[in-house]
This record gives sequence, structure tokens and C-alpha cells, in this order.
Amino acid sequence: MKKIFKLQVENKKAERQLESVKSEIRKYFKRERKKKLPENAVYWDFDCRFGKSADEAQTLSASEITAALDRAHAESWDACYVEIFSKAVMKETEAPTEEEPSE
Repeated sequence: MKKIFKLQVENKKAERQLESVKSEIRKYFKRERKKKLPENAVYWDFDCRFGKSADEAQTLSASEITAALDRAHAESWDACYVEIFSKAVMKETEAPTEEEPSE
């Protein structure tokens, strides 16, 4: 998902608009986590970027997105850019190790 969210809308209170943006992002995470995992995958992970625009976006973890939205609201941004991509984290295969028998 690549999207520019408006944080200041004429007919809505800023707090309500912020909550609707957070809700849409949470729904996206939930929808992506419901997708079937590929074989040998353990869970879904997310690559996230956040900023005033696509050029200024910085990399964040999925858990930091809502805190970044709160900071943007506190600084009275008009809009923010959010980019979220899901990726499957594969199960690590352990190489068999040969131990010397102890006598």
C-alpha cells in the first residue's frame, strides 16, 4: 500500500480524521496477515515508510506507524505519506551438525 492520507479535512475534526487513518492502516495489516503463507514461511512481516511526502519518507517498523501518525497530528501536518509492503518471513533451516561421539 502506498498512500497519501489527509490529516486535515474541512468537515471533520482532526482527531476523528486521525482515528479513521489509523483504522484504515490497522485493517490493512489485519487483511495482509490473513493471507495464506507460502510454504516454509513462519509469519508476515512488513516494510514500512512514513513521512510528509514519498521523498521525505523514513523507514519504520509496523509498530511505530501509529506513534508517527500521532507526532504528525501534533505537528499539524496537512497530509502524510504511508508505504507498507508485506513479506513472508521464511523458516530458517538448520544445517545438520556432526558431533564427535564422546567415549
